[in-house]
Amino acid sequence: MKKIPVVLGIMILLIGMVGCKKDSSNGASYPYSIRMTDGPGPYSAVNIDLQSVEVTGGDGSTVVLNVRSGIYNLLNFTNGLDTLIATGTLRVASVQQIRLILGPNNTVVANNITYPLSTPSAEQSGLKLQVNQTLQAGVEYAVLLDFDANKSIVQQGNGSYSLKPVIKTIEKAISGAISGSIAPVGTMAYVTATSNLSFSSNVNITGNFLMMGLAPGIYTVTVTPAVPFNPVTISNVNVAIGVTTSIGKITL
Repeated sequence: MKKIPVVLGIMILLIGMVGCKKDSSNGASYPYSIRMTDGPGPYSAVNIDLQSVEVTGGDGSTVVLNVRSGIYNLLNFTNGLDTLIATGTLRVASVQQIRLILGPNNTVVANNITYPLSTPSAEQSGLKLQVNQTLQAGVEYAVLLDFDANKSIVQQGNGSYSLKPVIKTIEKAISGAISGSIAPVGTMAYVTATSNLSFSSNVNITGNFLMMGLAPGIYTVTVTPAVPFNPVTISNVNVAIGVTTSIGKITL
């Protein structure tokens, strides 16, 4: 099985939730939003057929969101762009899990050819994302679902494609980001930011990149371009909550 880099990332998909029953929140309501994002990659399109979004509260109740169902091309939401996919109000004070239900019309476009994108189990049991988030009354929460297509799109031995989602949930209120660009523009490159964990993205066709959802700390950023260029490493990149740290233009 051969993995194909792409940046699917983001998906971020949901926003707000409609509660089913109350827990110990004493009747309080919690505006909650979930959005979808992705990263640039080598495909022309990655189309996801979103049908439903459900949330499991801390009391075990199931919350069905008001979903903007339809087919989303994830590559329309890269390098800081995202889209709202569901809205509502949550009436339980914690979120354990987000579940995305996909329809059958998922496709990937590579080399101007459209291929069906198999999504095992996503049409029945759904794509399950563990959140384990505690909410506070009076705070509007936004969660971004970032699809890492470098790891999520898999080419099978027979030439078909399947989606095995690697999705990072980003709470904007407690994370930061790193941005930058490379030259010459048009060079394919892969970017990683490493601290205790490693995060990745691809450089888009205009030479820019953006890695979101990073915990505060000191990171080492490595740009790995296509041959004949050599990798470039930048150390001691500081990430702070709510701040996008720019490392400027990197000349290969």
